[in-house]
Amino acid sequence: MPLYRFILLSAFLAAPAAAQVPPDWSHAPRVQVTLANFSYTPRTIHLRAGQPVVLHLVNSASGGHDFSARQFFAAASVRPQDRGAVAGGSVELGGHRSRDVALVPRAGRYPLKCGHAFHKMFGMTGEIVVD
Repeated sequence: MPLYRFILLSAFLAAPAAAQVPPDWSHAPRVQVTLANFSYTPRTIHLRAGQPVVLHLVNSASGGHDFSARQFFAAASVRPQDRGAVAGGSVELGGHRSRDVALVPRAGRYPLKCGHAFHKMFGMTGEIVVD
């Protein structure tokens, strides 16, 4: 290897990695998703890849539901203070409760379901489309 290539390669490898700038959550759009008895509204959630967003999850039912999208949450960068709410790729909401989850989604199509007994079977499913 010529000396100049060796020097350039060494300088590149020794350079510190660029610091990640955290997203500006104050300007992130808010997307409301309503969880009701056996449905999500909207049923298909459209997001932009790489763009910060705040999911505002609202359970309008008296019983509990969850927003279970394991692959989606695994691929996304969830805001540090919201990571605890996304246990195992699912956000649990008691009756008449709401929760914000801020994240930066990655492109893809992700299944969504309620993990409570029989809720998926009764039609509580959806899809998250990120492009």
